Amino acid sequence: MASLREIKNRIGSTKKTKQITKAMEMVSAAKLNRAQTNAQAYEPYTKKIREVVAGIASGNSGASHPMLEERPVKKTAYIMMFSDRGLAGGYNASLLRSFLDKIEERHNSKEEYGVIVLGRIGRDLLKKRDIPVFDEITGLPDEPSFQDIKNITRLAVNMFAEEEIDELYMWYNHFVSAIQQVVTETKLLPLIDLSEDTETTYSYEYEPSEDAILEQLLPQYAESLIYGALLDAKASEFGARMTAMSSASDNADEIIDNLTLSYNRARQAAVTQEISEIVGGAAALE
Repeated sequence: MASLREIKNRIGSTKKTKQITKAMEMVSAAKLNRAQTNAQAYEPYTKKIREVVAGIASGNSGASHPMLEERPVKKTAYIMMFSDRGLAGGYNASLLRSFLDKIEERHNSKEEYGVIVLGRIGRDLLKKRDIPVFDEITGLPDEPSFQDIKNITRLAVNMFAEEEIDELYMWYNHFVSAIQQVVTETKLLPLIDLSEDTETTYSYEYEPSEDAILEQLLPQYAESLIYGALLDAKASEFGARMTAMSSASDNADEIIDNLTLSYNRARQAAVTQEISEIVGGAAALE
């Protein structure tokens, strides 16, 4: 049985741990609030650019672009959005587990796919499992700007345009609430379902031509989808970390309560033992 001093030391160290997890919970809550604001502020831009692209792609002008056309799939690329830091519960593990299940179902060999990975945790997990990695980006800020991922988004779009890959998917945790994140796969390229999510269609006039507009707009649109998914993933990360730290704080409270009970029982037993020894000594002197 642990001594009183050992139990007291464990209570003290657990309380210090709780202070850390509580502080991390509060920081994550503040970051979550900002991440949600950033994601919501970006939505109107994505919606408008999708509306314009859908208006051209679904029109009768005959405008076309390679990014709108399907071709036989020989190689697939995946953009995967992990975190750079841990202590976020199952945020990274659930994403990796779902992805591994999917590639086992979809591909016969590692020659058929590759990954563009965001986040140090994901990079290490994928390389440990010998998953082909096309490119990586780590150290993204908590509030990323488009410039932070510009190179990697353009790499993905250019790989498709140059037919190095034949389809491109995004994998990330979609934010539902602070306690719920859903692993999401979105087919990014080719862009074949633009009109399905567009409820309102407006009539636009384009100069110099619809083909010229598509040439400039489609790569920007694909890049905007990647950036929008990253903002969503960041909100999910902070929500997962806030929930994980809240659970850790609750567990610390439970451990402290149990240790305090053990400490009081041990102290009571020690006092009882001392009284028994005093009484026994007094009886011996009679």
